[in-house]
Amino acid sequence: MSAQQAIKVENLNKSFGSGDTFVDVIHDASFTIYKGELVALVAPSGAGKTTLLMMIGCVDTPVSGKIWIGDEKVYDNKWLTKTTRKIRREKLGFIFQAHYLIPFLNVIDNLVLLPQANKVDEKVAKTKARELLKYFDIAEKEKAMPSQLSGGQNQRVAIARALVNDPEIILADEPTAALDSARSIDVVKMLKKIAKEQNVAIVMVTHDERVLPYCDKIMKIENKKTVFEDVSAVK
Repeated sequence: MSAQQAIKVENLNKSFGSGDTFVDVIHDASFTIYKGELVALVAPSGAGKTTLLMMIGCVDTPVSGKIWIGDEKVYDNKWLTKTTRKIRREKLGFIFQAHYLIPFLNVIDNLVLLPQANKVDEKVAKTKARELLKYFDIAEKEKAMPSQLSGGQNQRVAIARALVNDPEIILADEPTAALDSARSIDVVKMLKKIAKEQNVAIVMVTHDERVLPYCDKIMKIENKKTVFEDVSAVK
């Protein structure tokens, strides 16, 4: 069976300012990422990693180019929908360096918030949330508050939250930045497992070269364009 397209980008451009303040950040970037892949997005600070992630996450607006999410073209020199919020809610999951769990909601309520915003029945949403908590070996923590969890447990809840709406794509911005080497590798191994078992594409911005051998692909920003590097070169 051929790989399913998760993200396709053609000739994507992003710049800021004008005249003396003009900065060209991404220039004619083109790539395709498939479901089941964990892709590391690597570049020096200020080279546009997070900007690129936010454009394919339908958060930041490009200057020009085309973006497909799955088989749906969502951007063609302009957004092809009145609001990108629906795309983010239904097709995308986000993981950040900080977990950003809502501190006054317990674990299960943090997880069902997004499905209920998408008008998913509460009982259905809680069933899905409990399946994910079991998958991450923290089922017994569903009534716990975020302040009662360890850093690693909060992180697992945050990853479960990214999966609860059955996204086609997960976008992770420096999810291992605050972790030691062993825990960073554990998180990336977990993300790789999720990509395969849940058949989702995961794009992970990282500075951490220790985790690159565990990814399926490495995408770099060089001269404002995107290029792929062979993972075997960093093993």
